[in-house]
Amino acid sequence: MRGTTTSDPAGSRWALEARGLGKRYRRSWALRDCSFRVPAGRITALVGPNGAGKSTLLAMAAGLTEPSAGELRLFGTPAGSPGVMPRWAHLGQDKPLFKNFTVAQTLRMGQELNPGWDQEVAERIADGGRIPRDARIRELSGGQRTRVAFALAFGKRPELLLLDEPMADLDPVSRDETTALLLSEAAEHGTTVVMSSHLLSEIEHMCDYVLVLDQGRVRMAGEADELIPMHTLVTGVTTPQGELPAGLGAHTLIESRVSGRHFTALVRREGPLDSAWEQSWPSMEEVLLGYLRSPEAPALLSPTAVPDHREESAA
Repeated sequence: MRGTTTSDPAGSRWALEARGLGKRYRRSWALRDCSFRVPAGRITALVGPNGAGKSTLLAMAAGLTEPSAGELRLFGTPAGSPGVMPRWAHLGQDKPLFKNFTVAQTLRMGQELNPGWDQEVAERIADGGRIPRDARIRELSGGQRTRVAFALAFGKRPELLLLDEPMADLDPVSRDETTALLLSEAAEHGTTVVMSSHLLSEIEHMCDYVLVLDQGRVRMAGEADELIPMHTLVTGVTTPQGELPAGLGAHTLIESRVSGRHFTALVRREGPLDSAWEQSWPSMEEVLLGYLRSPEAPALLSPTAVPDHREESAA
């Protein structure tokens, strides 16, 4: 288990912590009044439609842009502070590598720029793709460039890895290989991962924590194993007027669909369900889609995901 460099033991428990976080671009807010936290050591799915604020959040965590309101902390330290920079690595979809550099020159650059560089880890990741050290970046396939980018990221030995759709342009085989690489390296080094992705079926098998954004606000945050089982898919018969049965009103309705005389609804259970309804457990993908399709449904944050203001006042 790696030690931490922060003097804030409570803050070190949380890889990311936002309090009233907001970012405004001219007349519109990319993020507004976002409060959440992500425990250290988790692989977190950052989910939301285009324009939800995912890239803005990752950019603020990487110190590339500053909040317009509130604050964002990494391991208890304000994001963008020089002292926290060695503790994170950021990898975006564009994977900005110097195209005329060879693989060896790219890794050497990483070694010279990062005091805590782990050459053995970087070389192992790059060599695992059977990439010639003398090959130039421009000559590599998309999967090979992604592997070199991951070699740079993990060579830094970050405690927090921020991923903004880095595998979006990969074919299925390359994506599968890169996913296996990410999981094995994160497990070996205890790295916290926050990964933006549109592939909900894929993240279900990778992530143990979820952070859902929509229209710049937090829609869901917390332990996947805690939040997903709180929901049930129910199917039944509508009223003679074609409406949902009144009994659904005793539960938190996330979304519903009516087809003919039958309805299907995703609910957050608030007690026993009507035995006349057919019930099934939804997948993570079904729950996340339900919240994204129904922005009027109440947000859901687990207790671990809610910043403790008592800690703030005691600090």
